Amino acid sequence: MDRKLLSIIIPCYNEEKTVETIYAAVTDVMTNGQCDYEILFVDDGSKDYTEQKVCGLAQKDGHVKYYSFSRNFGKEAAIYAGLNNARGDYVVIMDADMQDPPALLPEMISTLESGEYDSVATRRVSRKGEPMVRSFCARCFYKLIRRISDADIVDGARDFRMMTRDMVNSVLALSEYNRFSKGIFGWVGYRTKWLEYENIERTAGETKWSFWKLLAYSLDGIVNFSNVPLMISSYLGILMTFISFVAIIFIIVRKLIFGDPVSGWPSLVCIITFVGGIQLFCMGIMGQYLSKTYMEVKKRPHYIIQKSNDEETEKNK
Repeated sequence: MDRKLLSIIIPCYNEEKTVETIYAAVTDVMTNGQCDYEILFVDDGSKDYTEQKVCGLAQKDGHVKYYSFSRNFGKEAAIYAGLNNARGDYVVIMDADMQDPPALLPEMISTLESGEYDSVATRRVSRKGEPMVRSFCARCFYKLIRRISDADIVDGARDFRMMTRDMVNSVLALSEYNRFSKGIFGWVGYRTKWLEYENIERTAGETKWSFWKLLAYSLDGIVNFSNVPLMISSYLGILMTFISFVAIIFIIVRKLIFGDPVSGWPSLVCIITFVGGIQLFCMGIMGQYLSKTYMEVKKRPHYIIQKSNDEETEKNK
């Protein structure tokens, strides 16, 4: 039988301190392994020497391919570019910071080769080393999105996932501009085996995900995979209309029976402010969905590849 080809996608952004480490670890695991392999480094517009180091690896090892963006398009775009250019029978996505242990690759390959599963995904069973507030917010996000969306998103899920070619093709069929990979992987379905491991510290460098970036990413995930926020704004509108109607009847009845003069300016100001806040909140929700639609209809490419050693690369898509 012909040996399977494994495509290893590694998105990079300012990872000059880690690319050689992850390359050495992956090569050590894959040399004389169960299948052939290619390593696809996707440089997401790094501002350090990541591109130069990746180019150096490509020059000395034919297994390495690199794709350098013209600017920073984000990790989701880097993942999408890697999937578009991967030619393997199996495809795996890994971070460059060594938080996704390459030692799991043989087990993941064996699982897919058994034919019982189409995907092998990983999740962290602990968040040791993370700030408590960040860990708490992350758990709340996963609980919330599992309740309000139809995508199977597991708490602690990582982007570290190996997929068969059929699943990769299904993921690529979802060519939406606003991408949330964890949701997309869950939405397409397929039989998935979950591997659990303890949280691993970065080998070097600093995380590119601040609390506010993670919050914005979480909101993107909710908007991309659920219309519940729109339903909430509709229900709030109905509720406030009902309350206003009851208040009008109360004022009319009180005036007819007691003849009270108009009073209560402080409470009136509070009510107007409260109702105005709800209106702005609902408009903000609708604005998020409109902005996503606006970006989709533009049909802009997800990424632009400026440099690559792959002659058949998808320059932009």
